[in-house]
Amino acid sequence: MPVLRNEIGDVLRDARLTQGKTLRDISSGARVSLGYLSEVERGQKEASSELLASICEALDVPMSAILREVSDRFETAEALESVAVMPMIPDTVPELLGQVRTR
Repeated sequence: MPVLRNEIGDVLRDARLTQGKTLRDISSGARVSLGYLSEVERGQKEASSELLASICEALDVPMSAILREVSDRFETAEALESVAVMPMIPDTVPELLGQVRTR
């Protein structure tokens, strides 16, 4: 299961990079330190709802769009949890009755 702060950080970074903006551009617009914004993007700090709103405003992206993308990522991760990574391999080999040939 993904970690919420990591997914929020990834979505914020993706939005910023898509716009071709720097951390400095967004940190000044959101009135948050560049270092703290960097930590939020890397999932090292959890953004409060107020800080998230400021970052979204600086990105000119509705917070609902950011949260929707995060939600979509969680939905994908949850769906993948139910998919078996490796097929079930029996611990014994069934005998092939009547199909074994001897030379």
